[in-house]
Amino acid sequence: MVKQGGKTDTSVKSKKKVLITQPRPESEKSPYFELGRKYDVDLDFYPFIRLEAIPAKDFRKQKIDIQTYTAVIFTSRNAIDHFFRVCEEMKISVSQDTKYFCITEAVALYLQKFILYRKRKVFYGADGTNKSLFDVINKHKSNEKFLYVCSENQQDSEITGWLKANNCDFSLAFMYRTTSTDVKEILSNIEYDVICFFTPSGVKSLFDNVPKFKQNGTVIGAFGNNTSKAIEEAGLTLGIKAPEPQSPSMVAALEKFLLSELKKK
Repeated sequence: MVKQGGKTDTSVKSKKKVLITQPRPESEKSPYFELGRKYDVDLDFYPFIRLEAIPAKDFRKQKIDIQTYTAVIFTSRNAIDHFFRVCEEMKISVSQDTKYFCITEAVALYLQKFILYRKRKVFYGADGTNKSLFDVINKHKSNEKFLYVCSENQQDSEITGWLKANNCDFSLAFMYRTTSTDVKEILSNIEYDVICFFTPSGVKSLFDNVPKFKQNGTVIGAFGNNTSKAIEEAGLTLGIKAPEPQSPSMVAALEKFLLSELKKK
């Protein structure tokens, strides 16, 4: 449970409280809600970070000619949104021959919002890990000039390191930045049994809001290798991890955890 020092609530709670550090899903058919009903847990959704667009006039200072790149790397839907926003603001027409390399199938499918989706030009990792993304990129690296769309203050160092080490022709395109949201009231008023993070920026936001945060038994979940690394570097113990072979999503990882908790009773 989240405690910022002082008194500990010893009252018996009938339900586990889980905090998802992302916006509440728009559809009531979200698997999160099905999970909540199935295991009788309370799920709260509060985004720990917000994204700020980098306007086209500021993006131009990076001196990147988008039309000279033959492939684009996306690790999130947000990156896709901002890539096509910048293209629209700059009145750039993206070539139909452009290839897209995405971290997961879900991110890849989101491209349908902007392009005519063809499998011959959209690629994604098999299991949502950076390694599976690298496996796909590796097959095309010699023929492509890559543009990696990412946050100004939160690009994936593992991806950039791999691209450099494998002599890929690439550039970073900063099209948005992340900032911490104010969640002090949420963390001080409710004691959560589980908190799930999805980005290193989310972990940073936790300590921006509660600098002296102590885990005190709260189970911490992470999606992605970089998020897991950020949690461990912050001195916290990781209890739930995704994606894994048996837990490709945070929902699946949460279900695995809740099942194990039931077996303890």
